[in-house]
Amino acid sequence: MTVWWIVGIIVALAAGVALGFFLARQYMMKYLKDNPPINEDMLRMMMMQMGQKPSQKKINQMMAQMSKASEKDAKKKKEKR
Repeated sequence: MTVWWIVGIIVALAAGVALGFFLARQYMMKYLKDNPPINEDMLRMMMMQMGQKPSQKKINQMMAQMSKASEKDAKKKKEKR
């Protein structure tokens, strides 16, 4: 009887860890999609540090390229599943 309790506890613990991992992963993916780690101000500051004079057009182009690349990566990851 005590063996079944131990097995049940181990199975419940493993299921909890797996479920927690996948929920945390989904939450972080949604968070990063909604709040990208780089924004226009950061991009402008990086370009100025590299010695470039950033125009709004150039910043918009770079932001569009980055979002396109992230969508492409997300699409590749979905196809692998």
